Amino acid sequence: MGKIRVYSLAKELNMESKELVDILQELDVEVTSHMSTVEDDTADLVRGMYSESETDDEEETGSEKEKADEKVDEIDKEIEEDKEDDRVAIIPPIKVKDFAEEVGMQANTLLKDLMGLGIMGNINYSLDEETLELLIDELDLPAKIAAPEEEEDFTCDGSKVKVDFEEDPADYRLRSPIVTVMGHVDHGKTTLLDMIRKTRVTESEAGGITQHIGAYQAISGDQKITFIDTPGHEAFTAMRARGAQLTDIAILVVAADDGIMPQTVEAINHAKAADIPLIVAVNKIDKPNAQPDRVKQELTEHGLVPEEWGGKTICVEISALKGENIDELMEMVLLVAEMEDIKANPNRPAEGVIIEAELDKGRGAVATVLVKNGSLKVGDPILAGSVCGRVKALVDEHGNRIDVAGPAMPVEVLGFNDVPKAGDFVQVLEDEKRAREISEERQEKEHQARIQTESKVTLEDFYDQIQEGELQELNLIIKADVQGSIEALRESLLRLSTDEVGVNVIHTGVGAINETDVNLASASNAIIIGFNVRPGVKAQKFAEKENVDIRMYRVIYKALEDIKNAMSGLLDPEIKEVVKGHAEVRATFSVPDVGIIAGVYVTDGEVNRNYQARLLRDSVVIHEGEISSLKRFENDVREVKEGYECGVGIANYNDIKEGDIIEFYDYKEIERTL
Repeated sequence: MGKIRVYSLAKELNMESKELVDILQELDVEVTSHMSTVEDDTADLVRGMYSESETDDEEETGSEKEKADEKVDEIDKEIEEDKEDDRVAIIPPIKVKDFAEEVGMQANTLLKDLMGLGIMGNINYSLDEETLELLIDELDLPAKIAAPEEEEDFTCDGSKVKVDFEEDPADYRLRSPIVTVMGHVDHGKTTLLDMIRKTRVTESEAGGITQHIGAYQAISGDQKITFIDTPGHEAFTAMRARGAQLTDIAILVVAADDGIMPQTVEAINHAKAADIPLIVAVNKIDKPNAQPDRVKQELTEHGLVPEEWGGKTICVEISALKGENIDELMEMVLLVAEMEDIKANPNRPAEGVIIEAELDKGRGAVATVLVKNGSLKVGDPILAGSVCGRVKALVDEHGNRIDVAGPAMPVEVLGFNDVPKAGDFVQVLEDEKRAREISEERQEKEHQARIQTESKVTLEDFYDQIQEGELQELNLIIKADVQGSIEALRESLLRLSTDEVGVNVIHTGVGAINETDVNLASASNAIIIGFNVRPGVKAQKFAEKENVDIRMYRVIYKALEDIKNAMSGLLDPEIKEVVKGHAEVRATFSVPDVGIIAGVYVTDGEVNRNYQARLLRDSVVIHEGEISSLKRFENDVREVKEGYECGVGIANYNDIKEGDIIEFYDYKEIERTL
């Protein structure tokens, strides 16, 4: 069932918030201020009451009163329109100090009014549209909410910027197809690319798995094909999704000895979502236990029917290791590309996508860009999301410097003023000044959104968190060599969160772990995760001084495993009762100033002074309590073993009878795991 704030309901019913609070309190509804919330059924009840009273009034008045009311409404409307013209237009979000200046108030006075409405903040607190409406209504301020002015030539969300360029359809030419190789881990994707490119990639990858997106060009006959290799491990779902969005054709690699696996299904879904042609490469047919027909049968369960079975899906049986049928696979790629009629205009300003980005110690921000349309040249002003720059150098996949990168060509770009995000749209603009202006506008927008997210705390929200119970969190700072790894690690770690233990990634960044990271980790009690990066000497010493835990990894499996274990340590241990022994009451003795002492015989286990006692009579629990005394003959003892007699006193309890059974037990803490 939903909820609605009191001030919103009051506005809907055209009454003062204070009046509505009084009405609700008379109805025994627990509300304290304008910011309190009420259930939908309570709101409906009030709406019904208000509507009924209005109906009664209408019946009592008559047509004359209706006409008079209409005249009054017209006059009120004219007055309101005149007032509206004099109101200051406010575009949310806006800081408290700026809003106070716009409406002619003191910032401190406005902060007090906010506190009265249950909102804690400072002069830099960002007011959203809902809060602004509340302030304007409650304080009757001369302001109104205005929609943000839309720029005609760009948006602040990182999407395409309008460029002053007239395209000629005659300039479009056939371009090389961009092909994504997808599939489950260890099904042979990188081995296939090795065979196509005649190079070795797998040997240089940590743990034998591909951990970064790479783009490579290969030649088949006299035509070029651009290949994107996407990691197959489930942690890289987001990176694989981005690969599917970049591509024209997808090659799905499925091992003939393994069949359809979870990541294979994900790859199929990504290709379908991107609406791109899919070619299935049934790999490892050279293995003795290969069953390519079983793979084709499993493909039909996911809507992919092979051509030889009357469907539309091209299936090629290959051995990436031995190079069998690779030429046939390339021919199928070129055939599909020809049918798709893939074209681009090399004469226009370049457009593309950031495949990967990193901070190189000697070269600065370096981004791998896949040009989809146009030509990227040295000296071009470029914009990628909220990052801009001028192309200082272009480096192809072989490490050679080039002057121009045409359509479907992957190239390393040097010249960004910061590290762009993997997946950002890249384009060339008319001049660097415009690129910088749009970049600054987008950065400010991101900053405001971050402030809005981080600083929006109300007293009621804080109270709700206390009522719901404290959520334990493991704070993490992630530093990696490239943006793609950060994205993959962050998504995987957030999925480890449970109702009891949450993962909170408080900061991410590309590059080495520095003293600023350690300082942040110390202040927020966080663990630093370094993926393919290490801390500098000063940062390491600072971390030791501040007792900050820094973990370095090269393979994502180990990172996820360690964090999962750390989160398990945050879970409250399970308290389990352990029965330690039983004793039969054979006699009872009354001791002055002490009470009844039971003379017992320990039938099994043992009795310890620190144990708890449970008195059973006819197998029914009569009492539970602590042991007040434990004696052998006249001596106080700490422990009595099975087969011995002793005297037992139960604290503040005397109703003990012969034949009763006393069960002794203790509690044990058991570590819980996720």
